[in-house]
Amino acid sequence: MMILGENVNNLKVLDSSLRLIVIPLSVVSMWLTLTNHQDSEIYGRLEFSNLKGLRFFVSISAISAGYALVAFISSWVKNLMSKAWIYFVCDQVMTYLMVACLGSLGQLVYLAYNGNQKVTWSEACSSFGRFCGRLNLILVLHFIALLCFFVLSLISAFRVFSRFEPPFVSKEVEDERT
Repeated sequence: MMILGENVNNLKVLDSSLRLIVIPLSVVSMWLTLTNHQDSEIYGRLEFSNLKGLRFFVSISAISAGYALVAFISSWVKNLMSKAWIYFVCDQVMTYLMVACLGSLGQLVYLAYNGNQKVTWSEACSSFGRFCGRLNLILVLHFIALLCFFVLSLISAFRVFSRFEPPFVSKEVEDERT
């Protein structure tokens, strides 16, 4: 029983650490996105508000930072920590939102570098190199935050499902399988 208690404490430290890591990653990537702009004499100004995918990204980054902060604080409050299902559901939702956001951001970066000739959209990074460079950094920071949420979703799933016994398989069912 002592080993189980140590594992729970280790999980709590890992959980808290990952939530603390997500906060600055999300805030920095959101700030980089909000301040990302570049002027071109030929094409004008490009900024995050010109691209819906980046506006979606800023929203999800703000939500992920806020949720990570609230979850970190509430994880140290005794009564709230017993609500493992809430953490499980919220961590799963945040992970899926972060995956969708990564896909959206990845598509923007790809199109910025390669364009889409079928719809006559040329690549933009030759004219807006600094903007694209920051997008790459934002993509990496968001990917790291996504990995943190992925591990958090595994931890919360472990907490929820480790409370239950494995399903009972009757002797008759076991004999039918063999």
